[in-house]
Amino acid sequence: MEPTHTQRGLPSSAELSHVPSLTDAELIHLRIRVIALENMVIALLAQASNEQLELARDMATYIFPRPGFTEHPLTVHASHQMIDLVERAQHFRSTLPA
Repeated sequence: MEPTHTQRGLPSSAELSHVPSLTDAELIHLRIRVIALENMVIALLAQASNEQLELARDMATYIFPRPGFTEHPLTVHASHQMIDLVERAQHFRSTLPA
C-alpha cells in the first residue's frame, strides 16, 4: 500500500491552500541559494569517486520516465540538470592537485 502525503510528512492539499505566495525578495533569495547549492554540489562532485559519479548518473536515469510512462517536463528537466552537474564537475576534476 502506497503511503499517503501525510504519512510521508508532506502537506495535504488543504494545508497547501493556506501557504502564501513567495514575495519577489523571497524568490530572489531562493534563486541565490539554489545557485550556491549547485556550485557546492559541483565542488563535491569534483572530488567524488568514479563510483559516486556513476551513482549520480544512475539517479538521474532513475528519475527519468521509463518507456510507456508519461513524461513530466519538470522531472525530465531535473534529470538533465543532474547529468549537467556531473559533467560540469568533470572540468574541475582535471584541475585538482593530486
